[in-house]
Amino acid sequence: MTAFKALFVDRDGTILREPEDEQIDSLEKFHFVPGAISALKSLRALPFRLVLASNQDGRGTAAFPEEDFLPPHALMKEILAGEGVVFDDELIDPSMPEDNAPTRKPATGMFGAYLDGSCDLAGSYVIGDRLSDVRLAANLGAKAILLASPEEAEKILEGTGLTVALASGSWEEIADFIRRGERVCEVIRTTAETSVRVLVDLDGRLPSGISTGLKFFDHMLEQIPHHGGISLQVEAKGDLEVDEHHTMEDVGIALGEALLGALGERRGIRRYGFVLPMDDCDAMALLDLGGRTDFSWEVPFTREYVGDTPTEMYPHFFGSLCSALKANLHIKARGENNHHLAESVFKAFARALGEAVSGRPFNYDIPSSKGIL
Repeated sequence: MTAFKALFVDRDGTILREPEDEQIDSLEKFHFVPGAISALKSLRALPFRLVLASNQDGRGTAAFPEEDFLPPHALMKEILAGEGVVFDDELIDPSMPEDNAPTRKPATGMFGAYLDGSCDLAGSYVIGDRLSDVRLAANLGAKAILLASPEEAEKILEGTGLTVALASGSWEEIADFIRRGERVCEVIRTTAETSVRVLVDLDGRLPSGISTGLKFFDHMLEQIPHHGGISLQVEAKGDLEVDEHHTMEDVGIALGEALLGALGERRGIRRYGFVLPMDDCDAMALLDLGGRTDFSWEVPFTREYVGDTPTEMYPHFFGSLCSALKANLHIKARGENNHHLAESVFKAFARALGEAVSGRPFNYDIPSSKGIL
């Protein structure tokens, strides 16, 4: 069974504003951190378990009786539920700092259900406003997000040796970062004929680099990051002493699988994507990331090779990519210069891909009337 991912979210100072006395024990002290509700609503649509993780010093004691804790906490949950935000789990430790309890953050004593291998902690996040939240992330093996400006975060982390995946005072930026962070995938494909590694970042934050042993093919693949706005890393070693077939086919398969993995549930994407001219050529790439496969190719090359790459392999490359990506891909082009013809096809595909994988602002729905792709 595939391990699930979790978002461990602090309460005071992160979801609710923390008062000066650091205790939300009345409705007069009840205020949401700006942007928290809408951000949590958007994150709720992602494939994470949402876990509230909070230290509540002395809860249930005379210093912080239950009747003071519950009204603000219940109101918070009621308002969030009205926006579709319901926690899958609540982990609240009532100990005092001097107790040094193993259940108190940043210790992991109350996270036992997430330490048995069922949770993908490396793919999970701890979101909080304090150093203890960053330490908790380190202790769990998760990634930390600090709700603080970069300048504030620098002071908080100074001398600790700890790092965070993101420091931001904006919940909107945090939600967008987590959503975009899921759009990266690496595929390693090894056969008796080839060894291929492909990594894609649909949001273009990673460096790109391509090496397949076929210089002209490398040049064509480079159009994808340049014109699609995605990051693409390709390392391929194949039996080129036999011919180019296995290398180009397996790169196409691995690229399609990597794109498919990076898309995940495909929430919020535009789904469809391009027609462009290049000198003497017109190229059209029609793309639908709808989960069904159909491929057509109408590109009349008049040369057997352009550079070191056989033109007959281009339909096979795109067909292999299309099948692995589970997409509709129709490519049509015309022109006289075969170099321009190949390049216009790759540019049109890159533009179509960039458009199709791009996000619709503040929309995290699956782009299908069926509700599934």
